[in-house]
Amino acid sequence: MHRAYVRVLVDVDETGKVCPLRIYWEDGRSFSVDRLLDTRRAASTKVGGQGVRYTCRVRSREVYLFEDEGRWFVEAKDAPGEI
Repeated sequence: MHRAYVRVLVDVDETGKVCPLRIYWEDGRSFSVDRLLDTRRAASTKVGGQGVRYTCRVRSREVYLFEDEGRWFVEAKDAPGEI
């Protein structure tokens, strides 16, 4: 696994709560966040780094999406383009 930096479309409500809506991969593909399951400060145990961890449902799978000082990353499989 490796840390893959991604572009993320988010919704921010009037209280400042951030909700990821879509994850954009480097190769142009995008993945819709079907549901936000949890938000908390946490470290990535698989690829290192820490920040706010968003547990998301993407394509029927649970995905950890991290925001660390304005940059977003996912724990990606070593095969390019896989979440």
